[in-house]
Amino acid sequence: MDEREVADRLEIAGVLARYARAIDTGEWDGLSAVFTADAVIDYRAAGGIAGGLAEVRAWLAEVLPHWPGRLHLIGAPVIDFVGGEAVVLAPFTDTLSPSREMVAAGAKGFCQGGGWYHHRMVRTPSGWRSRELVEEQAWRTIG
Repeated sequence: MDEREVADRLEIAGVLARYARAIDTGEWDGLSAVFTADAVIDYRAAGGIAGGLAEVRAWLAEVLPHWPGRLHLIGAPVIDFVGGEAVVLAPFTDTLSPSREMVAAGAKGFCQGGGWYHHRMVRTPSGWRSRELVEEQAWRTIG
């Protein structure tokens, strides 16, 4: 692995971290540092929508405030460079809580889940960005 590939892998890991931060904090404008303007984002496996960045950002801003306590943890990604793109498989777990205060694990509205984020990333003048995200749900519990 040469220095360029190491730098690319570190930058891609940073994009994944920015994604989790934007989703968990509700800083929706931060998604512009994650996705290309023409990105396609697919959350249908988790009961959500599929669409472009603007549409999905509006949907997230409407739906996720129902869970003010949010935390996404993204595990070590598998990154393959193919034809100028990075194909990224990133395992994740998430917790969505109806409150930022302590609640019972079985509380109404308390959700936990996990699966894989499938990203197709491209290098842009602003750095690596996701052109496509497909969420694959492996499990989900809902209180």
